[in-house]
Amino acid sequence: MTKPILRDFPESFETERLVVRAPLPGDGAEMCAAVTESLPELRPWLAWAHETPTPEGYEENVREARAGFLLRKDLRYQLYLRSDPGTLVGSSGFHGIDWDAGRFEIGYWLRTRFAGQGYMTEAVRGLAHFAFTELGANRLEIWCDSRNERSAEVARRVGFVHEGTFVDHTRAMDGVMATGLCFRMLRADADQALGGRSTATAVA
Repeated sequence: MTKPILRDFPESFETERLVVRAPLPGDGAEMCAAVTESLPELRPWLAWAHETPTPEGYEENVREARAGFLLRKDLRYQLYLRSDPGTLVGSSGFHGIDWDAGRFEIGYWLRTRFAGQGYMTEAVRGLAHFAFTELGANRLEIWCDSRNERSAEVARRVGFVHEGTFVDHTRAMDGVMATGLCFRMLRADADQALGGRSTATAVA
């Protein structure tokens, strides 16, 4: 198997309305603004959203994410408007990576002002296509709390299959034991699920 750090693939691609790219130095201020705006929606589901955001803290965050990307340990992709590339829509990417098996977990969060407009569905569809065509993926997973219906609906709209329900899977932010949902997409199912057409165009 090729060592992960020796794997080459694009750091950015475009969908219909989005530029999807790896983190870069200087992204911290806009990331901080997007997270600050979205804290009420993020805090029920994400532990890191309970920290107080600062531009300096998020500049450190994006530089650490950049390092993880280059090491191929965790692949964050940030979402920006094609019509305004300085405006962050949200963040997604590939986590819990098993390069040997070609297994990747897709995580995501959306900036509050862009909710309900289909941006995350578009981004995840593009990322799924990218994973199968550029990363050699065999299996993609999306996990979420069963109460996080918006997150689950994104997985369903993209064509992920509900594979399992895991009772008392983890302790949620409100302290209760939460039920986890696992959605998956396999390489064999990708063409049908994604419409058999390219939904992402690499630009770098």
